[in-house]
Amino acid sequence: MDEVSCEVRYAAEGPYPPVEVEGKNRQYAQAIGSNVGGSASEMSAVARYFYSHVTLVGCEEVADCLMRIAVVEMRHLDIFARLARQLGEDPRLWAVNRGGRRYWTPEYLRYPQRVDQVLRYALEEEKGTIQKYRQQMLWIRDNNVQANLQRIIEDEEVHVRLLTDLLAAYGPNQDLDFGLQTKAIR
Repeated sequence: MDEVSCEVRYAAEGPYPPVEVEGKNRQYAQAIGSNVGGSASEMSAVARYFYSHVTLVGCEEVADCLMRIAVVEMRHLDIFARLARQLGEDPRLWAVNRGGRRYWTPEYLRYPQRVDQVLRYALEEEKGTIQKYRQQMLWIRDNNVQANLQRIIEDEEVHVRLLTDLLAAYGPNQDLDFGLQTKAIR
């Protein structure tokens, strides 16, 4: 089996832009707040990668890579929380939904037990995140918020490449048994 090394970069090259906004904006704040604590959020990403890191017993290489990605996602969580606060929103783990607030919950997550499912779901979520942030960039007119969104998208693109490589190495054609799984991947 080809091994995928986590010695690769798991964040894009280059510095992050300053975490500052041009001014308060409630609409921007709510959108950025959804990146903190919505169903498709950095909190969900951190929780998903942490859970998989802990449960992928017997596949330490994948587990280590997922934990390294989780650390990058924690940085994104911090950036978005600080931006939401500066824009005028309380950066709790919640998102505005139909005029009300809904707190983040672990019910937002899927809990796969096979490594190929873990990687497929993570890849799907990363691609959805990139699409969400690109959509936000189309209407948010704060240059500093846009710069942070763009930099975070670059990290998410690194994650897509890494997860794609991991899936190729540890996909369904591999005969692996990972502790909690109900059957080996075939």
